[in-house]
Amino acid sequence: MLNRRTFCSTTAAAATSATLAATSLNSSSYATQPRSPAPIAIGPDDWPWWRGPALNGIAADNQTPPVAWNDSASILWKTPVPGRSHGSLTVVGPDVLLAVADHDRGLQSLICLDRNTGKLKWESVLHNDGLKVKGNEKSSMASASPACDGDRIFINFHNADSVWMHAVKRDGTPLWKTRLSGYVNHQGFGSSPLLHGDLVIGASDNKGGGAVVAMHRQTGEVVWKRDRPAKPNYPSPVILTAAGRTQLVLTGCDLVTSLDPSTGQTNWEVPGATTECVTTTVTDGERVFTSGGYPKNHVSAVLADGSGKLAWENNSRTYVPSMLLRNNTLFAVLDAGIAICWDSISGQELWKARLGGTFSSSLVLANGLIYAANEEGMTFVYEASREKFTLVASSKLGENTFASPSICGSRIYQRFAATENGRRQEFAVCIGS
Repeated sequence: MLNRRTFCSTTAAAATSATLAATSLNSSSYATQPRSPAPIAIGPDDWPWWRGPALNGIAADNQTPPVAWNDSASILWKTPVPGRSHGSLTVVGPDVLLAVADHDRGLQSLICLDRNTGKLKWESVLHNDGLKVKGNEKSSMASASPACDGDRIFINFHNADSVWMHAVKRDGTPLWKTRLSGYVNHQGFGSSPLLHGDLVIGASDNKGGGAVVAMHRQTGEVVWKRDRPAKPNYPSPVILTAAGRTQLVLTGCDLVTSLDPSTGQTNWEVPGATTECVTTTVTDGERVFTSGGYPKNHVSAVLADGSGKLAWENNSRTYVPSMLLRNNTLFAVLDAGIAICWDSISGQELWKARLGGTFSSSLVLANGLIYAANEEGMTFVYEASREKFTLVASSKLGENTFASPSICGSRIYQRFAATENGRRQEFAVCIGS
């Protein structure tokens, strides 16, 4: 049996890297939360899954998160977490949830922190071993973000030669796991779970031929499964309301694909994306916006009615950071650190401005402001305006940021890394006033 341990918030004593490497919790050890907690309703103060409550990177209305901070100011709590992981934080009710890949301990796990204090509630170990997979220098073995329906938590892991979907109770008890497909690794894996009705949906595009799979949330039983082309690709699937219907949209593998999320049947499938994509697409109700970076850079607007018509396209490299759409205005940050804005109908460039640094984190919008974090730990906050670029503030935190911020309840939840005692240490942090 693995040893029980407690991660400490910096409001108490910080845990050392050596302690993190040497100790662990198992899925039957819980610090403060009772077993089998009652389901809770997802509300406007939550960030329950990847890209937030509306799956588009836009925070709920009537929030006033901080626009500036530093290592001491506006930091409500900061908790060291083990391993190297790039998935964003999920915030539901009293819980902050994050996926972890800890090579020192040789495991992949799901961690739950207290939303108010940052203290550990539990850690549920889902894979022992299977982490010795080489991706690119920016990948991790825990790059997906958890999804929570208020009762169960879902998370995807690439482990050894397969991709698995896991379901865990809100007290950390593992419920089921389902294999999505084999996985031939190219540059890592980061596709996050997607909820729809009674289903949880996962995608595992890869060079060996992946799948998009819908499982029953209660049991993990496969309800439908669609094979995918044998090509490397990395986006999370997303459900959009476009052209008058609900569509499950996947980009990449040289296609834009629309499925019925309830049955898996094809609505339409057309060219309009490159082979390798990472971003999660958005829509204005008429067009689906895709971007990719291999074998060519592109941003394109594909009509969502299945006609196959390309409304417009350019060769911008918005490969990793997902875009934002607001009032017929498409906002993006290029991987090379340039903020850019287009008219979503015509594709006309409205403005662009250099931020600096390299970007992997996706854009998030809250209270009319865009939050953009670069890989060096600098977050730029600027107005979501189609008229001009106006920088409001920039704030530095740590040395590395690959995860995207989660903004809810007027607070910002983020993970970053810094050097402690000569070693890289990751943290989860809550920024607020």
